[in-house]
Amino acid sequence: MRARLLVVLLSIAGCMSCAFAQEADFSAVDTLVGQAMEQHQLPGAVVEIGHGGRVVFRKAYGERSLEPTREAMTLDTIFDMASLTKPLMTATAVMQLCEQGKLSFNDPVTKYLPEFAANGKQDITIRQLLTHYSGLPPDLLLEEPWEGKAEAFRQAFAIQPATPAGVRFVYSDINYIVLGALVEKLSGMPEDEYVREKIIAPLGLQNTGYLPPVEWRDRIAPTQYEHGVMLRGVVHDPTARRMGGVAGHAGLFSTADDVAVYAQNLLDRLAGKPSRFPLSRAILEKMVTPETPATATALRGFGWDIESPYSSNRGEIFPVGSFGHTGFTGTSLWIDPVSDTYVIVLANAVHPNGGKSVVALRRTIADAAAAALGIVSDGGKLSAKLTGYNESLSGMRRWVARNGNVKTGIDVLETDGFAELHGLAKKHDGHVRIGLLTNQTGLDGAGRRTIDILAHADGIELKTIFSPEHGVSGAQDTENIGSGTDAQTGIPVISLYGATEAQRRPSLDVMRSLDAVVIDLQDAGVRFYTYETVLGYFLEAAEKTGTNIVVLDRPNPINGSFVQGPISDEGTASYVDYMPLPVRHGMTMGELAQYFDRERNLHAPLTVVKMEGWQRGDWYDSTGLTWVNPSPNLRDLEEAMLYPALGLVETTNISVGRGTDTPFEIFGAPWIDGRKLARYLNARFLQGVRFVSVDFMPQKPYPYAGENCHGVRVLVLDRNVLDAPELGIEIAAALHKWYPQDYKLERINTLLANRQVLDSLMNRVDPARIAEDWRLALEQFEVRRKAALIY
Repeated sequence: MRARLLVVLLSIAGCMSCAFAQEADFSAVDTLVGQAMEQHQLPGAVVEIGHGGRVVFRKAYGERSLEPTREAMTLDTIFDMASLTKPLMTATAVMQLCEQGKLSFNDPVTKYLPEFAANGKQDITIRQLLTHYSGLPPDLLLEEPWEGKAEAFRQAFAIQPATPAGVRFVYSDINYIVLGALVEKLSGMPEDEYVREKIIAPLGLQNTGYLPPVEWRDRIAPTQYEHGVMLRGVVHDPTARRMGGVAGHAGLFSTADDVAVYAQNLLDRLAGKPSRFPLSRAILEKMVTPETPATATALRGFGWDIESPYSSNRGEIFPVGSFGHTGFTGTSLWIDPVSDTYVIVLANAVHPNGGKSVVALRRTIADAAAAALGIVSDGGKLSAKLTGYNESLSGMRRWVARNGNVKTGIDVLETDGFAELHGLAKKHDGHVRIGLLTNQTGLDGAGRRTIDILAHADGIELKTIFSPEHGVSGAQDTENIGSGTDAQTGIPVISLYGATEAQRRPSLDVMRSLDAVVIDLQDAGVRFYTYETVLGYFLEAAEKTGTNIVVLDRPNPINGSFVQGPISDEGTASYVDYMPLPVRHGMTMGELAQYFDRERNLHAPLTVVKMEGWQRGDWYDSTGLTWVNPSPNLRDLEEAMLYPALGLVETTNISVGRGTDTPFEIFGAPWIDGRKLARYLNARFLQGVRFVSVDFMPQKPYPYAGENCHGVRVLVLDRNVLDAPELGIEIAAALHKWYPQDYKLERINTLLANRQVLDSLMNRVDPARIAEDWRLALEQFEVRRKAALIY
């Protein structure tokens, strides 16, 4: 009965889809294409739209040829696909080779093509080629005559990068020329033969391929004149033409119907439906989601464009997280898995003499198609679900400062009448005996100390105050801080920053005398900030004593969405490395407590009093909260932004500005040439920062006190594209490069706590390559982290 009902429901759904397809009004598409032809933007076009598993619009417009003869456009017209070759064939082929275990995306290209190492390209990865983050220039030089695929490969392998790898999006045909060579090397087949056998045939495409046969010629849309001859059935791209018509970046010919078959099978595979698409669902999902650096301003999948200067054919309605590509001749494909829709626009806009653009037309056709189908903006849901690069409510990692009104944990606790504490009493007198781990950052929204609030709360007896590094006032920047008494309340203060590890852990006897320990500390959001370790120590103690831990949560000041930097090694635990974490973990103290408890299997009695109004994408200046220095040398948000970078390297023999007015904004030493170092770092084109030389003199008791230091000031230009831990690695690598005799690189591992990264730095591996190597570990960490997230 259920099976029959399902069949009936599917039949009804199918009929509704048919009816919908007939009712949808695509007249706006007719108008847009007609206007473009009247304005001589293109001679004609074929537009094909799929939705809900079927073609809902398919129409030919105008003429496919104006010169030397006039010919009407037909639905079966074959087009030069130009750069659509990249995702349709070359990237798909690379994904297949990965699925077969023949390559990994983070592998250096030179692992398979050793000749590619010339001119400093030894660290460029396959991932960077696929996403256009390789640093290679846009195209091979065509000023001098050359011919043949082998010569193109030779030039591509020998070319010098325009920028360092991994730092800037530069759309480059050379990337895909090299990927074409990679496909041929690993498959042992010419690329045209490989894609015909492994992609075109499995999909059943009848009019798709390189080097179209003579019998297709009459249906091929000509492009433009070359030396007085109209190109028809000969690839338009001049580099691909010199390569003999078969290249990784261009050379494919196809029809709208064949592209529709490709697109629908791709959508079906993503949806888990029966499909002939020649990739598994898992590897295909990787292909169509952002694989660029997390802070990238241009978002690309493997072959597919998601959001970049070239993705205007998405229009304004299809969501961020859908994907597509364009071709220079006038071709375009956009695919939206949310609505099960694709939009194909194929034109030979360069015919007959080039120089015309259909960028605006493709964008407006996408919007017209979405409007006709009743598609509305998804509010960022796809980008949040599919991509993983977004964890903010905005739907994109493009935050602007907002005027938030965040209530921290202590504010919520007060509003709740301390309900989270009442009921924790172990004795029958009704009073809850608590300890409080806090410092100067423990303030409520009215500026009152958490100490005073809890000391005077009904039914609560504040017996003990615990203080972390820098003391309860947060003003001491020395080792071995002693215990004392809070001057205002007379409550004992137990310092947890003594000379030994035992003096940095809470006493189990003291813990047993308490019903609960409340923790109210403002963290810095960085692994080696010691407040995180003392949090872990309290959870460990609570596991043994049964004492309740209540964390009053506060914002991660450098926001909770970015997860960056190398993960510390197992077995390196210390007061600046509680457990394996990336440098920038993207969690609040409450979330860290849940992560520590889960990952360490502590099962401590833990309560997190959640904030109200905080969003993961909020930097501290969006919260409406007053900045209080969490420690003496983190004096403003700019310094907190750079702390994951300069803090990472401060255990080496350089000054990071401690003892000056700008700690963690500058770095230097007496033996550094600041101007030379700033020029070098600026030439690395690191996203979000620039560098200027500076001289400074630290004061006691800090390194180089009283000495004139020469160095660099770091200027943050865009905090949302800055990878601060990678910046720290760049600084260390630069110092090791220019000052190998003076700079004590090995000391970085105190806070780096990652032997592989240290060894790579010692061996002068490019920092961008080092960062690529820790990507997989970060992805695995983010999976574990999700279970601890609150906001």
